[in-house]
Amino acid sequence: MLRVLLVNDTEKPIGELRMALSVQGYDILAEVATPHALLAAVEGQRPDVVIIDTESPSRDTLEQLAVMNTHAPRPVVMFTQDADQQLIRAAVGAGVTAYVVDGLAPAKLAPIIEAALARFAEESRLRQRLAEVEQKLSDRKLIDRAKGLLMDKRQMSEAAAYDTLRSQAMKQGAKLADIAKQIIAMADLLG
Repeated sequence: MLRVLLVNDTEKPIGELRMALSVQGYDILAEVATPHALLAAVEGQRPDVVIIDTESPSRDTLEQLAVMNTHAPRPVVMFTQDADQQLIRAAVGAGVTAYVVDGLAPAKLAPIIEAALARFAEESRLRQRLAEVEQKLSDRKLIDRAKGLLMDKRQMSEAAAYDTLRSQAMKQGAKLADIAKQIIAMADLLG
């Protein structure tokens, strides 16, 4: 059963949404969060999905969503009446996974939430893949710099410098990039 955190950034009653979610079998967390308490509520209650019911998302709400998306990302479904294109782009940029303009239709809740969960999972997979690629590129740059230092200081060929790095990594049971960092740090220290 999915744990749902409801967020309300207006004085609009949220009872209809709570009832529709309960009928669908979702576990509704007791607290209805305000935008200013969003990050604390997400970190404390650890919901599976965040649902925001609003007439039109405020700037504060979008800013708090961006903070939450950075520190404790979760799928976010936003039900709103505002179809402004710039607002939609701002909401998606802040981390909204599904932006629904058309009111609340209880029969559509489950598919909307499932689509948001699937999109969030795919985005998370892509972010992870991007982080891995960026790390590999960073490691490659370190290794190339360390090879260059070895080639310059010890008059080695590129292949010999790489073999030296690799054999040192194997001796220490460390990653090649870690050995490269050590060599670069030592070269910086020695000038």
